Amino acid sequence: MNRINDIERRLAESAEVKNAILKDRKLMEKISQTIDIITNAFNNGSTVYFCGNGGSAADAQHLAAEFSGRFYLDRPSLPSEALHCNTSFLTAISNDYGFEKAYARLLSGIAKKGDILVGISTSGNSANIVRAFEECREMGVFTIGLTGDNGGEMKKLCDILLNVPSSDTPRVQESQITIGHIICELVEANIFG
Repeated sequence: MNRINDIERRLAESAEVKNAILKDRKLMEKISQTIDIITNAFNNGSTVYFCGNGGSAADAQHLAAEFSGRFYLDRPSLPSEALHCNTSFLTAISNDYGFEKAYARLLSGIAKKGDILVGISTSGNSANIVRAFEECREMGVFTIGLTGDNGGEMKKLCDILLNVPSSDTPRVQESQITIGHIICELVEANIFG
């Protein structure tokens, strides 16, 4: 019976974080702004890149696939990719220059002004994403941070910060993918709906 209580408690905690997002008008407006910015970028032929580490890398790949594949609609592919998927590049750069430089190095070769980088980090302190955001600032690439409660180091480097109101890593990640799905769905509807 205790296990059922544990399950209920975790589901309630997840729902509480999502309810906090629902009540945060400023965060909701930033999500709406993100939808418009990504829609405009795709309409202008720009690319949306995603990056993260660990579970956030999996979420980055998931969200990039929602754009490049499909969400609800059978439609043309949208130019989007997750930066960690080229393992030969990632391991070579990490070995030769250090892991904190891997995303910035890749972006310096493929990104262009008008593109977007979405960095996913529960703490907002992932050194390789912070470095990538610094590179983007120099290149004129728009940055969107998807973080936990305080935004960490990424906060000062983001053009838009979508910070989930929690510091509990699993609860943050659950809400990040929900926010990501909402963005993907509504961008797709804007362009093809």
